Amino acid sequence: MKTYSRIMKRISAALAATGMLLALAACGQTAATTTAAPEKKTPETTAAPQTTAAPAVEGTKAKGDQFVVGFDANFPPYGYLEDGEYKGFDLSLAEEVCKRRGWELVKRPIDWDAKDMELTSGSIDCIWNGFTINGREGLYAWTPAYVDNSQVFVVRSDSGIAKQADLAGKVVVVQADSSALAALEDEENEEAVKLTASFAKLEQVPDYNTAFMNLESGAVDAVAMDIGVAHYQIDKREAGAYVILEDELVQEEYGIGFKLDGGEALRDQVWETVLEMMADGTFAKIADDYGLGEAIKISK
Repeated sequence: MKTYSRIMKRISAALAATGMLLALAACGQTAATTTAAPEKKTPETTAAPQTTAAPAVEGTKAKGDQFVVGFDANFPPYGYLEDGEYKGFDLSLAEEVCKRRGWELVKRPIDWDAKDMELTSGSIDCIWNGFTINGREGLYAWTPAYVDNSQVFVVRSDSGIAKQADLAGKVVVVQADSSALAALEDEENEEAVKLTASFAKLEQVPDYNTAFMNLESGAVDAVAMDIGVAHYQIDKREAGAYVILEDELVQEEYGIGFKLDGGEALRDQVWETVLEMMADGTFAKIADDYGLGEAIKISK
């Protein structure tokens, strides 16, 4: 993993290419208001958004407003439940944005299959949870990418599987409505189509904790998933028990998704603050805390 200083050099260089974004972003307050922590073993409530002050620009938020983030609570290290508290890299970024903006953060766990309904209905303000841009470019009001990501396969170390071609005749599992599933079913990617057709079976599960339990028990032979999540899951288990195949399925980028045609102003407020966090080193520190320093990306 890159050292903190190397990450900061990478961020400084990338910020020079993204300076134009600050001029386009809506101006907002930077009052330091901390998010109230939930009681231990009691996840945050999911109260509906409330407005306590009129925003200066239509579609933006003012100091004291709630900012409701929709996320998958079974997607570590980006979002997960631990000791009764919702944590994760993306949630920590959102907490810092709200602290600087003077907003009240509401962490709302959602059924990933229902994420679009949650967003269009106004139940959440954005989807911020290792959310892949690729293949969804025209479906959301996206921020620029902030994380590089790849889809990979994880297998047991003793499986005898060394490359993707070895998955022929094997049972592969993936999270429902995930980027890995989309990559495997991408009809425009001939190699992916052939690979998927070679499997004995492609199964879907609601989360990757379940996928790894199936892998450990031998019920499946491989898990297709995001590389950052793969590293997290492997690190929490017996050392040397699992490996990531070197040949990647596809490379992707993560962004924050807001409602298309209506979420652009709020998106600009959030991204302006994220850029400030990148400039002063806070973003790099949070990424380093979750072992994601290598994944930092700042798009133009």
